[in-house]
Amino acid sequence: MSERTKVLHTKNTDIHRIEPEINRPHAIHALENLGYPEIRESIPFEDTFPDHHPCRNIAGYRHQENLTQKLLSELTRIPQSHISAMENNNRPIGRKNAKIIAKGLNANYRMFLSKPR
Repeated sequence: MSERTKVLHTKNTDIHRIEPEINRPHAIHALENLGYPEIRESIPFEDTFPDHHPCRNIAGYRHQENLTQKLLSELTRIPQSHISAMENNNRPIGRKNAKIIAKGLNANYRMFLSKPR
């Protein structure tokens, strides 16, 4: 009979939590009481992926909605060449265009805006 060759890694468990700031001390205390030895602060998305730009979100949402650039262009009345340029970070995405694109992609327009640094 064949032996299992894949080692199952079950020694460590990561818990990701979202809690209101007011409950934070209670949540940390409860986790420590359950035996979780290391409680770390979360890492901001921007620090984890420093080269990520919101322009990439357009393509991601577009693929999620099964739309081509041409179809998105027809939905939004933004020229396809402009959509392509925005996706490739060659054209800025202003608030007005972000709102129009978001409506066409069933998304929140803030997903397509850069955060000020």
